[in-house]
Amino acid sequence: MKQSPQQERNQKLGQSLVKELNSRHFSACYCPNKEDALQQALALIPDGDSITWGGSDTIRAIGLTQKVKEGNYIVYDRDTVPFESRSDYEKEHYFSDTYLTSVNAVSEDGQLCLIDGTGNRAASLIFGPKNIIVIVGINKVVKTAEDAMKRVRNVAAPINCQRFGNAKTPCRITGECADCKSPDSICRSMVTLRLCNPKDKIKVIIVGENLGY
Repeated sequence: MKQSPQQERNQKLGQSLVKELNSRHFSACYCPNKEDALQQALALIPDGDSITWGGSDTIRAIGLTQKVKEGNYIVYDRDTVPFESRSDYEKEHYFSDTYLTSVNAVSEDGQLCLIDGTGNRAASLIFGPKNIIVIVGINKVVKTAEDAMKRVRNVAAPINCQRFGNAKTPCRITGECADCKSPDSICRSMVTLRLCNPKDKIKVIIVGENLGY
């Protein structure tokens, strides 16, 4: 089937981004759709691995969390744990074999940017499980690392505050970052990963569809 102009553009952008990510020692690939991304992610998880994940809508949207629960893995499902106990649960399973997540923005030169309210996702990406799989929709790709951080603060954060429902932050009211110091801020950590260490520890799957925030 012939690709649409949008699909062709996404593929070219995705393939260029893969080269940049690989040059920064990430292990990256491009998948045109979420079905292919799901199969690619599963191929990167060894049988019998212990698996956990962060609060990413993207990994759920492609069916990854459900699929690993059906597979030959040891799954620690944070989503089944009451919110008030979740931090202890995440600490207990911090060194699971495989960690599944997304990020909030990727620059065209291959830098990953994210916000984090509790630090679990940032900590896992920086220093945690030996196998990390990051699923990123093409909608999160921006020109520069500076643009990525702007997206993190003015797109991802306000939307996620709306999603969480009870966050008392200015961005939930106005839709844009106010550089707030609210106790409910989900921007306690704003992280840029410019290099992967050790090499290939973080596998990044760029998906040619809009996914997540």
